[in-house]
Amino acid sequence: MSLASNERAHKRVLGLPPALTGGPFLPQHFVPSVLHIPADWLLTHGYRAVLLDLDNTLLPRDCDAIPPDILAWAHGLTAAGLRCCLLSNNWHARVSAAAEELGFALVSKAVKPLPFAFLLALHRLQARRREAVMIGDQLYTDMLGAAVLGIGTIMVQPLSDYDLAHTLFLRKLERFTMGSRVPEPLC
Repeated sequence: MSLASNERAHKRVLGLPPALTGGPFLPQHFVPSVLHIPADWLLTHGYRAVLLDLDNTLLPRDCDAIPPDILAWAHGLTAAGLRCCLLSNNWHARVSAAAEELGFALVSKAVKPLPFAFLLALHRLQARRREAVMIGDQLYTDMLGAAVLGIGTIMVQPLSDYDLAHTLFLRKLERFTMGSRVPEPLC
């Protein structure tokens, strides 16, 4: 039995609903890090607005210093004319400080995957769903919330293995759902 058919069989046996085992809620793209997402690629693919998670997407969890390469990448997005918004379930002061340093709009206390914060971020960026992309490290918050609304999705590998207990549990489900999919650069 092939790896893919073996994974499908396990999912059927567990009786998980299709939304939790792939289908339209898998990310459209899966990359090693945000540094593998060029601004010109986003523009070429029709994106004008970028929604970004912070923890383990741009910064390791509980880290305050934005690395110079991430800062340069973020400034490259805005220099290319992309409108950007941090969309974080976090509410601590470090989220506001990061948004300010990056020059991004901010929606904190997002309660992803619920749609309200995604819609608020789109409103703040004056963007339509079809011209927006969500970049994040979690399948069941970042990717699921965006996919439900028809927003493009790019998942990145988490920057750190350190996370909250409930997130670590969701990571196990993510590995099961993502199957043998591995991150690849966009270009």
